[in-house]
Amino acid sequence: MTGHAEYTGQPSAEAISRHPHLAELRPEGFVRVDCHSHTMWSGDSTTTIDELLVAVVASGIDVLCITDHSTTNGAQELVDVLPCRVVIGEELRTGPGELLGLFLSERIPFGVTPEEFCQRVHDQGGLVSAPHPFDPMRHAMAPHVLRSLAERGLVDVIEVFNAKVSLRHLNDAAVEFAREFDLPGVVGSDAHVPEALGAAYLEMPDFADAREFLANLRRASVVGHLFDRPRVWTSRIVPSVKTH
Repeated sequence: MTGHAEYTGQPSAEAISRHPHLAELRPEGFVRVDCHSHTMWSGDSTTTIDELLVAVVASGIDVLCITDHSTTNGAQELVDVLPCRVVIGEELRTGPGELLGLFLSERIPFGVTPEEFCQRVHDQGGLVSAPHPFDPMRHAMAPHVLRSLAERGLVDVIEVFNAKVSLRHLNDAAVEFAREFDLPGVVGSDAHVPEALGAAYLEMPDFADAREFLANLRRASVVGHLFDRPRVWTSRIVPSVKTH
């Protein structure tokens, strides 16, 4: 794990007003981990580095998985910039739907099949997650394909709570799927705007790498609420970025 492991920030009053659960104390030795977030390196998010920095400090998130669409460039750049620890990830749309890789060292190219995506993630020592798996509005993986991947042991975790899903029962379906295949659950704000950081996360025992993260998920708790507000308009400049 890289980044600022000493970070112990406390959430701001403004962040707590948006996400009241941030006021609750985490257990000793536990960290708050957002397993799914986006930055200006994603085509559908315009969160700049400065905005993300402010949002991380305000939310008090300990570990942020940056999972931009089809790129790892932003996550790699932000590892030594943000005051929290950063896990490098990528969300990629394959033909049947989206998959997400965590603990990556390099980008997975667009155009691979779901099976190839899983193999490339595992070759890097990373973990494969199924994001918002049953949300028909979010390019979710086709259910029969996801089931096939799970049956073959190609998926490591299921996103059991996504703060941007359209209906709560879609997260409930993900929980049931995870139970059926005895897969650990992960949680993501799926933040596309800075205010969404803190909306949802895992509270779990601290970890040093992907293997320990996976093991410690069995003791994790889901914290969060549904939050999908539009960005409040402000006059600002979003820098151009390289995604490949």
